[in-house]
Amino acid sequence: MGCTGPCGTVVDFGCGYGTFSIAAAQMTADTVHAIDIDPAMIAATQQNAEVAQTPNVIATLRDFVAEGCGLPDANAGYTMVFNILHLEDPVGLLREAYRVLQPGGRLGILHWKPDPDTPRGPPLAIRPTPAQCRAWAEAAGFQHERDLELCCCSWHYGLVLTKPLESAA
Repeated sequence: MGCTGPCGTVVDFGCGYGTFSIAAAQMTADTVHAIDIDPAMIAATQQNAEVAQTPNVIATLRDFVAEGCGLPDANAGYTMVFNILHLEDPVGLLREAYRVLQPGGRLGILHWKPDPDTPRGPPLAIRPTPAQCRAWAEAAGFQHERDLELCCCSWHYGLVLTKPLESAA
């Protein structure tokens, strides 16, 4: 998904149980900000990070849709928006991801395929297509880098986008 090597600070919007935050923390020595609105998810992320011995995960309770993520402009090298773009204002969230990314930083999008055979996920009526996610990200200022066919899970698709080098924070 583009979060490899020294990717810099990582922000996971809607971290849930911390599954992706912890995986990112194992790939980088930098800080991973795991943000979620649900106190139970933050508690689970903190516990799972302790078990995984990933002290670089900082779990933060915050309504990032209403308040932003609270991080400074151009602070992160990678942002994750995984299984969350079915929310009410996807472009607003992607603008926040854009704001915190450094120029040249990457955005990873992962979402359930709009396929009735997927065993879980949001209702089909609100699942975005890869084309919708790409259009929303481009509306927020990102440039498309690549689409991904995920070998680990046939129920999801992935996209990697980049904040242009010439962009202002």
